[in-house]
This record gives sequence, C-alpha cells and structure tokens, in this order.
Amino acid sequence: MTKFTNYDVIRAPVVTEKSTLASEHGQVVFDVAVDATKAQIKAAVEGLFSVKVKAVNTLVRKGKIKRFRNRLGERKDVKKAIVTLVDGQSIDISTGI
Repeated sequence: MTKFTNYDVIRAPVVTEKSTLASEHGQVVFDVAVDATKAQIKAAVEGLFSVKVKAVNTLVRKGKIKRFRNRLGERKDVKKAIVTLVDGQSIDISTGI
C-alpha cells in the first residue's frame, strides 16, 4: 500500500470519553472507510504510525434519520475500527501525522 491509500483507509481518530478509556488498555479508535477490511486497516495503521497491531475490531454505526426544515434526510453510515496494539507500543493521536 502507498501512503495515499493509507490516508484513504483511515479517515480520523475518534476522541471521546470511551476511546480515551480504551487508550489506557493499548487500544486506539479510528473512523475508517466503510468498505475497508480489517487487513487493510491493520496495514494502514502499521504503515502510518510505525507500530505493531495485535488485533482489529470493527463496527458500523448506522446513519440517523434527521429532519431539516420539514424534510427528512439520512446521515451516512460510519465505520469505526478499534485497533489493539502490541504491549509497549502507543500512538499519540494529538500530535497528528
């Protein structure tokens, strides 16, 4: 994979209370492309951050139906990846890439 493809797979880090608690256990949460596979996510994280990945868990959050000026609209689905790192490795998402 090239750097361009890695940036297409990983969209953004997720910074929430729950993801911050997960970071204490060696896990990092990212928003990823909806059609990305676990193998592609693992390769992208290892390529961008130079770390070893132990496991990748994914979930798809379905888009909500929202009303805007009396019209119904639907938000897009979002895929999140919970990446577990090998012991002793970490990613500081606050510094950027």
